[in-house]
Amino acid sequence: MESPGVQLREVTDDNWDAVRALRVRRDQKQFVASVSRSLKDAAKTPEANPWYRAVYRGDEPVGFVMLSWKPPAGPYKGRHFLWRLLIDKRYQKRGIGRDALAQIAALVRADGATELLTSYEPGDGEPWPFYQKFGFEPTGEIDDGEIVLRLTFPDR
Repeated sequence: MESPGVQLREVTDDNWDAVRALRVRRDQKQFVASVSRSLKDAAKTPEANPWYRAVYRGDEPVGFVMLSWKPPAGPYKGRHFLWRLLIDKRYQKRGIGRDALAQIAALVRADGATELLTSYEPGDGEPWPFYQKFGFEPTGEIDDGEIVLRLTFPDR
């Protein structure tokens, strides 16, 4: 069954409440901060150069994504780091996260990057299988207890 296209849209006054209401499953809460927490983190750390979008399927907000987009300083200076990816519990297991990640990867690649980084906290129910299936590999680095992953883009 083909789902309506997944789109990344700006978070605006019109969709703010709906996007902030998105929730992961209870067993995933330790791995993914809420949208509210993410927006607070973005506001608190402008130096991380946060870039975020609501993930839509058709006219319905179904998720949220946030990157640190080539920050001017810090451990990910000049690189693209996937900071948050959250798909609402009602919409998981439908390929939406994969579609959103594919769009993010395309945007990052179009920006001239050779890789996209992310990290996860290990534990029961961790997102590693999702990222591994997408093609991410561990870098060998640990950042604040999280395992850092890299998705390398093939040369054009």
